[in-house]
Amino acid sequence: MNNPMELHAERIDQVLARAPVVPVLSIARIEDAVPLARALVDGGLPVLEVTLRTDAAIGAIRAIREQVPGASVGAGTVLSARDLSAVEAAGALFAISPGATDALYAAASDARIPLLPGIATASELMHGMELGYQRFKFFPAESSGGIAALKSFASPFAQARFCPTGGIDAAKAPAYLALPNVITVGGSWMVPADALADGDWQRVANLAREAAVLRER
Repeated sequence: MNNPMELHAERIDQVLARAPVVPVLSIARIEDAVPLARALVDGGLPVLEVTLRTDAAIGAIRAIREQVPGASVGAGTVLSARDLSAVEAAGALFAISPGATDALYAAASDARIPLLPGIATASELMHGMELGYQRFKFFPAESSGGIAALKSFASPFAQARFCPTGGIDAAKAPAYLALPNVITVGGSWMVPADALADGDWQRVANLAREAAVLRER
């Protein structure tokens, strides 16, 4: 495979196709990172997005990468070249952005890890595709047209595939996963705030097991 952007799409596919749901994690306490990741992996969700919304995020990515061998941990809420460099240094296997700027696309062209850029409109999608991208985060999914929008993207943008995120829960996920241009979905419902606060890792694992079979329903 000679085209570097085709290789990029293949690398993204290899990661995201491991599970139907990517847990979107906001980890405030570094001590929660490893047991949370282990609970999710044990429940059948090995691909984890740790968002850069907390001071503990970089340390959490590093700890999960080092101590949870079954996890494919990436970073979310990557907004800048500086963010991309930091998560790459922490050991993230991929980066996800809620949107994409030319500066971020330029930084991604020199990064060792693949970027999944966020789009919400056809124009944003076309811009990414002009740069060679074929895989995108569709965000915020529900408020940007949801399933109807993704169906509309399918014909004019046949090569594009998506990880829709934003407003998706266990009830809505199966309809997204039934779309041929959806690889996986992102969500946080399997990590309820009270379970995270209480360290109830068994509850998290149980919810992860339910999420892991959503594509089969």
